[in-house]
Amino acid sequence: MSCRSLADRIDALLPQTQCTKCGYDGCRPYADAIADGSAPINRCPPGGDDGIAALAVLLDTPILPLDATRGEPGPLLVARIDEAHCIGCTLCIQACPVDAIVGANKHMHTVLADWCTGCDLCVAPCPVDCIQMVPAGRAWNSQDAAISRQRHRSHLARTERLAADNARLMAPEAAAAPSASAPAADEARNEDRKRSAIESALARARARRNPTQS
Repeated sequence: MSCRSLADRIDALLPQTQCTKCGYDGCRPYADAIADGSAPINRCPPGGDDGIAALAVLLDTPILPLDATRGEPGPLLVARIDEAHCIGCTLCIQACPVDAIVGANKHMHTVLADWCTGCDLCVAPCPVDCIQMVPAGRAWNSQDAAISRQRHRSHLARTERLAADNARLMAPEAAAAPSASAPAADEARNEDRKRSAIESALARARARRNPTQS
């Protein structure tokens, strides 16, 4: 079995919540790390003990207790935005790994509850603390995981396209272009600032989740 196919099989057993509590930027990077032996199988709180047991069977390795520093398993939660206090900053939209939040700049945002994975990555970036995690009233299942995996891939592809577009706008030749391009360059700079704010907020959120990690 190749390392790649092993990573595919591991990824198929992960819940695809893309919560990053494992210390990686999503379920697939964690699967890759398990496959190459650089990460243990017990860092996924959403997968819980059942997920660890399934990975242990696949890899023919002993079952480990869940690493409690990564969080505790529990019922599925979903994000809820207090729309009366939402300022339309779009930071939560950009932080959501599965595009489960919709809205526009300076307009109210809302969460598509059926798409939300409960990752809570949208909570920390919100500058007005108007996002809460509430019980979903249902369990996460394999169909949810499959759909979430595809939405995450689409999210990553779009993010990469936007980054490439911004890089082209910020290139030296773009600076020498006619002044009509200035609004586009300003928008690119704004997107870069937003992305930096999100990355900083997510880093703080991960630090709070994993205080023992450097």
